[in-house]
Amino acid sequence: MRSLSIVIPALNEAENLPAVMASIPRRALAEAGWSTEVIVVDNASTDDTAKVAESLGATVVLQPERGYGNAYMAGFDAATGDVIATGDADCTYPFDALPHLLHIMVERNVEFMNTNRLGRENRQAMKPSHTVANHALSALSRVLFRNGLRDSQSGMWIFERHVWSGIEVRSAGMAFSQEIKNAATRAGFRYLEVPIEYRVRGGEVKLNALPDGVANLRQLFKHKLRDNRFRTAPTRMVPAAEVARATAAAERAAQAAERAAAAVEELASGITLPSMPAQRATDKATLEPA
Repeated sequence: MRSLSIVIPALNEAENLPAVMASIPRRALAEAGWSTEVIVVDNASTDDTAKVAESLGATVVLQPERGYGNAYMAGFDAATGDVIATGDADCTYPFDALPHLLHIMVERNVEFMNTNRLGRENRQAMKPSHTVANHALSALSRVLFRNGLRDSQSGMWIFERHVWSGIEVRSAGMAFSQEIKNAATRAGFRYLEVPIEYRVRGGEVKLNALPDGVANLRQLFKHKLRDNRFRTAPTRMVPAAEVARATAAAERAAQAAERAAAAVEELASGITLPSMPAQRATDKATLEPA
């Protein structure tokens, strides 16, 4: 059975968490061969977010330094699954689609999966101004990083754990979402984008459209400049994705060796050797050369 960590950043989402947690299909995931942990990152909430999340069975991680990226970094550090899935705590993302999305990821042998919310069928769930801004930022991101992703701002991604150890993501705020996608695709990981249903937000809107949009624009160009310098350095001979894959393979081999050693030790401790009669032991000793 493979393990899945669902990481959900939350800022004053006590009202939405019951519906979000109820939408996670634990039974269907288990039937598909996934053990699941849910990590809710309380990003300095002033309501009962942490208490509600814990009462609903989530592992709560406290991140006192506010910021979308800060919350995710704390959540990823706490995650134990070999695959990580993300989504917001505002009822907009379809956690109930995870069994289907994971099936696609496994079947297509993908290491990083992005989701696209910007289809026509989802237009009613997003303000027109936000739709335009998302399309504009995604178009610019495609031009700069040439990865073909249609929704650079989507907050739902699924990726192999070793991807996170193979990339560098610096954004503390909302730009984290576009940066992790661009970093993973530029590092050479196998990636795919699939459409999802996007739903009407529950509760208070926390997006600061203009400041967040300007910050995202600035981050795109900074990341592009950093990416260009990184790729011209002599030390960049081995792709980051290959290093991460090799490290992950070594870790899996070490874990398998530890399990095998433990199994042998357990088996050996349960074996009782038959006692040898005293006379036979004496005779055997006299026959053996000194």
